[in-house]
Amino acid sequence: MASSVARRTAIVTGSARGIGKAIALRLARDGYSVCINDIPSSQSAIDATVSEITAQIPAAKDRVLGIPADVSSSGAVASLVKRTSEKLGPLTLMIANAGISQVKPLLNVTDDDIKKVMAVNFNGVFNCYKAAAAQMISQGDPQPTAGVGVYKILGAASIVSHKPFPSMGIYSASKWAVRGLTQAMAMEMARHKITVNAYAPGIVDTNMWEAIDGGLGELEGRKKGDSLKLYSDRFIALGRTSRAEDVAGLVGGFLASRDSDYVTGQTMDKGVRLYDPWAVAGRADTPIPVQPVATHRHYKSRGYQDSATLSPSPAQYSARKNARQQSPP
Repeated sequence: MASSVARRTAIVTGSARGIGKAIALRLARDGYSVCINDIPSSQSAIDATVSEITAQIPAAKDRVLGIPADVSSSGAVASLVKRTSEKLGPLTLMIANAGISQVKPLLNVTDDDIKKVMAVNFNGVFNCYKAAAAQMISQGDPQPTAGVGVYKILGAASIVSHKPFPSMGIYSASKWAVRGLTQAMAMEMARHKITVNAYAPGIVDTNMWEAIDGGLGELEGRKKGDSLKLYSDRFIALGRTSRAEDVAGLVGGFLASRDSDYVTGQTMDKGVRLYDPWAVAGRADTPIPVQPVATHRHYKSRGYQDSATLSPSPAQYSARKNARQQSPP
């Protein structure tokens, strides 16, 4: 017999702080049973987050718990999923939020740097996707099992999953991989009534972005806080740095709700404007240089500044735009 009341249970990895914590709080407010997860060394932060959520939402006292696990370990993630389902009920939502950042020019990156970032940002997401999907499939049809139309899996991508940041190449690559994995998983899981999506936060005022700010400042000669402000001014159309609660509105609000039941394979941005090619490389009138290409004559004939750049100046852009408008179709 179909369940008449939704029994929604979520795991949020990396939720002892920052964006993950804000998502978990939003889910608990909206009636989810929630497992707070972070690495074992953050046990005290996990406990504090559980206490904070239950203090703010007394009704959630019996439906919030904390389980430490390292997402880079497939066995630890499988155990996390199993324990959560046993204690809170059928798993209906997995949010693979845990991630780490790295600021380092690519020529300075080591094998260990790559392994460290990919182990968490890609392998960790894959482990969560795989373990959650297996659990959801084993539970059977989501409607009679939990009173929901579909099961949901969500992963943390980033603005750099669409356009990399300089000096954050390996981090950017790991997030591009999440976007591709999400699309592939969505195609494979659709027949099991499982949707798979990712979210791509931009510049969010969290401890992670404080670390990125420090790393970029050291490389580019800026003091603490200046890189955060600089990149916020350049990339955020809404005029302020994003907060964790803004991301929680997209993830814990829309993507976790029935309103997104027919959305799958998507990576959704949050609060970031379109990439501005002459507002990134240090000065507002400086285009982004790229490697020379074999077809440089083609690009020069179309008005680009030289064979070592694919970015037109603002004046060239305007001239070509006007020419197109005047040309017959």
